[in-house]
Amino acid sequence: MEPRLVLLSRGPELYSTRRLATEAERAGWTVEIVDPLALTIIVDEDGGRIFHKGWPVECEAVLPRIGYSITRRGVAIVRQFEQSGVVILNSSQGIIRSRDKLVACQMMVEKRVPVPITAHVGAWEDTERAVRRVGGTPCVVKSTEGTHGSGVYLVKSSRQARQLVYQMLERGMRPLVQEYIEESHGSDVRALVVGSEVVASMIRKAHGSEFSSIFYLGGSVCHIELDDEQRDIAIKATETLGLEIAGVDMLLSERGPLVLEVNSSPGLEGIEAATRSNVAGKVAERLSALYTCLLYTSDAAEE
Repeated sequence: MEPRLVLLSRGPELYSTRRLATEAERAGWTVEIVDPLALTIIVDEDGGRIFHKGWPVECEAVLPRIGYSITRRGVAIVRQFEQSGVVILNSSQGIIRSRDKLVACQMMVEKRVPVPITAHVGAWEDTERAVRRVGGTPCVVKSTEGTHGSGVYLVKSSRQARQLVYQMLERGMRPLVQEYIEESHGSDVRALVVGSEVVASMIRKAHGSEFSSIFYLGGSVCHIELDDEQRDIAIKATETLGLEIAGVDMLLSERGPLVLEVNSSPGLEGIEAATRSNVAGKVAERLSALYTCLLYTSDAAEE
């Protein structure tokens, strides 16, 4: 019997979801795409079960594509699958760490992964000190939680920084003040890491003088070959957060590559088009390798 894969996604029509499902089926998996918000968890004295439309969900592996807006609910579903002992790409803890920019930054600094100088501001009165610590203005102000460039601002004065920090705090957000890397304005490098290997990489550039280089917001992408240092940093950042699959965004600064963000549900459309690489196929290969390892371990334990 073919092993069963549950692909957690709210968008079965999305490019990344379709590609992952196609390549997993090609690798011998029976794939079911399930909306994580349509799943029910029942926890009892025997542990817990997951149901979909009245039927228990049975599988050998789970591939979460958890969007930022459903992180809490999605992580609870992933955690329940983890307790059943199936293969998971990525873990609930890895997703949580990657979604909190402050936690991710703290963990990476501890493991000596280079990041831009960053300050977490708890009171707007401390904004001036934070701005000075990151090298003055211009600097970047953003929320600790967010994705796809949302809530990220390039500010050109301390007054503007104070206003933004104040507004964020008033809305219950947790603001970060971050060093501005002038030489990488409007561009960054994304490394797609699968199972401790960089399988594709691209450079993203914004149009004109725009600050955001995000592909679907109008930025352009093209293939780039990473050097050994850049590859090692991308892999170390991914492993530090406990992820199997990640899109690692780096700024190329005068002092070397700096990790800006690690995305636990990276989009595949831009990077597959730019690099002509079968990234989804690499994910399927990793999934199969982990499943084979799990079977071998189980067989060895029974002998």
